[in-house]
Amino acid sequence: MNQERLFQVLRAPHASEKAAVVADLNNQYVFKVSLDATKSEVKTAVEALFKVKVETVTTLRVKGKIKRNRFGYTTKPSWKKAYVTVAQGQEIDLATVE
Repeated sequence: MNQERLFQVLRAPHASEKAAVVADLNNQYVFKVSLDATKSEVKTAVEALFKVKVETVTTLRVKGKIKRNRFGYTTKPSWKKAYVTVAQGQEIDLATVE
């Protein structure tokens, strides 16, 4: 996979309370990824960018919420997130990306 695709697959780290709990308990990290990204692409991108060994990747689509405003209903865009489990004893420092 080329360098440009690596940065297209991983959009951003996802910060939430659940992501913090999962990171502490299961050595997992949560990333927002592109909608067309596959598990193998996410695994390759994380291993290349953060220099860690990825054990498993679980992906899911988050349906966009329906919001109401004075003009009617609008839909926020759907997005995809990935739970990445890294090997025991390794961690990802999200502040530094090489």
